Amino acid sequence: MKKLFLLGFLFFFGIISAQDIEGSWKLIEKEGQWVTDEETVRIYQDGYFAYGTKEKATDAFVKAAGGEYSLNESFYQETQDFNTEKPEKIGKTSQFEFGVQGDKLKIWNDEYSEVWERISERDDDLNGNWVITGRMRDGEIRHSTPGARRTIKILGGGRFQWVAFNSETKEFSGTGGGTYSAENGKYTENIEFFSRDDSRVGANLEFEYEVKDGEWYHSGKSSKGDPIYEIWSPYEEAYKKGQ
Repeated sequence: MKKLFLLGFLFFFGIISAQDIEGSWKLIEKEGQWVTDEETVRIYQDGYFAYGTKEKATDAFVKAAGGEYSLNESFYQETQDFNTEKPEKIGKTSQFEFGVQGDKLKIWNDEYSEVWERISERDDDLNGNWVITGRMRDGEIRHSTPGARRTIKILGGGRFQWVAFNSETKEFSGTGGGTYSAENGKYTENIEFFSRDDSRVGANLEFEYEVKDGEWYHSGKSSKGDPIYEIWSPYEEAYKKGQ
């Protein structure tokens, strides 16, 4: 019998800040049913969220979405910047009720309900939501001001997800994510899903990194083996500068 105990689970409400849900979460229940055939990991960090879904059996990419979020003691709101499954939701704000008890987070409204289980709230010096603002080309670092077309990388709770998209045209270019470690100037990614090439799942990529003046300097080789040198800036600060 698959009757979920979570359906009768008592969620306590209180004054909860956005920081209280920062970290990584795994979807365990949707519409009152256990989630068994897919794996969805969601990251909350610095007022932003992103998630990616893959098939458990094949590692095939299924969908991704993300954007800004906020919450108070009763309601949770999100405004999506990208959504591969339902692009019509991009730019629109949705409101939900929510509850937290222990390591479980429940989000619901009249359309659907979900229960998430916390994976980790681990913190390190790369935790944050980042947007790329510089690349080295032909031996020269070229800076850029992010606009509607952007590449972001959100890190929190030991998980990362990068996304390339255009929030105005709703064009989605790609995403990937998994676990990471950042220690002593070494940044390592273990790819768990990749929209462009499922065969890359399981690969480990190692990079050198340094945080200087609040920016993340990142160098190594891409998943294709090409050398890269990138500069990532805190998402919110980068967009404030561009205003």
